[in-house]
Amino acid sequence: MTESPPTNSRLVSLDVFRGITIAGMVLVNNPGSWSHIYWPLDHAEWHGWTPTDLIFPFFLFIVGVAIPLAFARRLEAAGSRRALFMKVIRRTLIIFGLGLFLAGFPYFHLSTMRIPGVLQRIAVCYFFAAIIFLTTRARTQLIILIVLLVVYWLLMTRVPVPGFGSGDLGKEGNLAAYMDRAVFGVHVWAQAKVYDPEGLLSTMGALATTLMGVLTGQRLRCATRTPVEKVAAMFVAGAFCIMAGWTWNAWFPINKALWTSSYVLFTGGIALQFLALCYWLIDIKGYLTWTKPFVIFGVNALALFVGSGIMARLLTLIKVPRGDGSRPALKTVLHNAMFASWASPINASLLFAIAFILIWLFLMWLLYRKKIYIKV
Repeated sequence: MTESPPTNSRLVSLDVFRGITIAGMVLVNNPGSWSHIYWPLDHAEWHGWTPTDLIFPFFLFIVGVAIPLAFARRLEAAGSRRALFMKVIRRTLIIFGLGLFLAGFPYFHLSTMRIPGVLQRIAVCYFFAAIIFLTTRARTQLIILIVLLVVYWLLMTRVPVPGFGSGDLGKEGNLAAYMDRAVFGVHVWAQAKVYDPEGLLSTMGALATTLMGVLTGQRLRCATRTPVEKVAAMFVAGAFCIMAGWTWNAWFPINKALWTSSYVLFTGGIALQFLALCYWLIDIKGYLTWTKPFVIFGVNALALFVGSGIMARLLTLIKVPRGDGSRPALKTVLHNAMFASWASPINASLLFAIAFILIWLFLMWLLYRKKIYIKV
């Protein structure tokens, strides 16, 4: 934990982008009822996408952007490269450990506890992206990104899976799912059983998303380009990536669970354009009034994700005894009493999610007010 405010070198637009993204992640993860969700707040069933499917790639893209912003100045000042490597390893282990903690909380049944997960994927992508940034130049990083996309596509469409053959991109028969079952066994996402959306092979695509952020972060630091030129470059690059991803979709469908190469380009392009918009509005034009809630979320994103995850788990585990002998979850009791008693099922579910995120906005505001920024 640190008590020093963000430095002036931070991009406010990146904090806002991060805040919007983590707020969206918490919002879609905490509906009042999973049976009643507006379609933009739910993932696509398999192939295709919804606004919710943009959230995780946005977050990995932001992780990538932050790497050169955090490390480049130290490298230019001839700082200890070994110290930076150790910092990367330390951050990776802490984030991965927090992911395992959330997966096991509160019972920690090691025989069935899920090993992959959101924070675990963030940790792995951060580690490899940071190492690649510290040891290569931008041109090499671009080559690595392209190789990841092409090799992953070839593996997923050409390598045969026992019992299914090659090119099967269904939930059970694809190569990534087969590898996850072979490596993790029962330690995959319990709701899917036959695959894990944060599995091993699909991390190739997730790493490519992170490297798109790394390349963007280096462009943002470029002293030879004006801010307006940077915005224009991001918009153009984003448009190209969106078109390339949409075109590739015909052969390798956009799919969040598989993190396909088309999904990388499509969502990365949207992330580029959204960051460009935030950068233009906030860092260039100075429109800051609307940004405060998202800055509050953005500077304590990890604390928000972990804390809200623990709260959500407790709301489902704590049982409330009723006079009829039933013991519904505290979440169900609150949802029914506060929202379902007067709103339609789908609106009650949405209002619960909004109330949940507003509670966390207040809690994060308390930290922000005291200038407490929880980092690893």
